[in-house]
Formats: sequence, C-alpha cells, structure tokens
Amino acid sequence: MPTLFSIAIGSDHAGFAYKEALKTALLADGHTVRDFGTHSDASCDYPDFIRPVAEAVARGDFQRGIVLGGSGNGEAIVANRVRGIRCGVVWNEQVAIWNRSHNDANVISLGQRTITEAEAIALVRVWLATPFEGGRHLIRINKIDA
Repeated sequence: MPTLFSIAIGSDHAGFAYKEALKTALLADGHTVRDFGTHSDASCDYPDFIRPVAEAVARGDFQRGIVLGGSGNGEAIVANRVRGIRCGVVWNEQVAIWNRSHNDANVISLGQRTITEAEAIALVRVWLATPFEGGRHLIRINKIDA
C-alpha cells in the first residue's frame, strides 16, 4: 500500500488546468488535498496562491505541497522564500527522484507550459513515492536549514 499524504496545492492562471487534473488524480489515489487557488484561468499573481501553500507546509499543516505555473520557476522562488521549504522545479522522472531522494523536497514545482498533463501526474506520483536517502544528503539539508 502506498503512503498517503496530506497535500497543499496552488497555482496561478498558467498552472490552473494541471492543478485541477492533479487534484482529481491525487484524490483518486487516496491523498487528502487542499486547494489554495487560484480557482480559474483568469490572470492573477502567483505569489498570492503559492506563498500560502508553502506556509501551510512549513507550519506542518500539510506533509507535501505542489505549486504550478507556466514554467514553475517563479513558483519555486516564492515557495523557497518560506523558511523550512525545499522546493525544486521538476520536468522529468529523474529530477523528481533526486528532488526527493537528495534534497528531501517538501514542495514540488511544475510548469504547465513545459510538460504534458500526463507527465505532470506521473511526476507527482513518482515524487510522492520517493523516500529521502538521508546520509550525506542530510548533512547538506542541515546546512541549508541552518
């Protein structure tokens, strides 16, 4: 049985469609999901939706976070401004694995304009299933968090 997570999710207008698809897939997989917005594809400012996701994960209200935009870059920048968040942009399976196994990332950032919807769902599933390796990586994580 796979591990189930409580997940905070948020996007701007450029990531809205994938956010909706991911919510459906994650709920079907048995995860708990809270949507922090946006709630349409109308133009909006991504920090308004991404920062609350990161803050909720940092507080421990949710185990993992997913943020989405056009490229995912701005979203990762916003998330990483919150102490205790480790977020990286993911665009393929190997990067998703390293994001978790080496960086113990608690938030993943995806770009709707860079990957397909099916890839986004698959990458999140791989990311959620990948454990942190610890060891030499833990030393590095501790330096990041110091």
